[in-house]
Amino acid sequence: MADKPTVLFVCVHNAGRSQMAAAYLAALGEGRIEVLSAGSEPKDQINPVAVEAMAEEGIDIAGNTPKVLTVEAVKESDVVITMGCGDACPIFPGKRYEDWKLDDPAGQGIESVRIIRDDIRGRIETLITELTA
Repeated sequence: MADKPTVLFVCVHNAGRSQMAAAYLAALGEGRIEVLSAGSEPKDQINPVAVEAMAEEGIDIAGNTPKVLTVEAVKESDVVITMGCGDACPIFPGKRYEDWKLDDPAGQGIESVRIIRDDIRGRIETLITELTA
C-alpha cells in the first residue's frame, strides 16, 4: 500500500452511502488518505436527506456530484469498499476489497438516515485506524 493509501467507496447511485463514507474519511482522515467515490448507475444529485444528515455532523456534501465508476478509479485505489449493493466491481490483485452491508438511505426519513450515517462513521473510524497504524 502506498504511503498515502487511496480508498474508493462504491454504491449503485453514488448519492448516499458512498458519499457519506467518502465525506467522513476526508474529514476524519485529516489528509492522510486519498478518497474517491463512485456508482455503477449514478443519480443526477446527492440524496437531500443524506446531505441533511451530514450537515448535522458539520460536513457539507451538498455540492458533491455523483460520479460513474471507472476501471481507472479501481486501479488507482488500494482499498475498494462496496456498500452492500452487489455492485459488479472490477477485481485487481493486490487490492483490499470489503463489502459493507448498509441500508440504502434512498427514500428514507432523517431518523433512519442518521442510523446509517452513524454506522458509517464507526466503520470509517476503524478504517482510519487500520490504514494509518
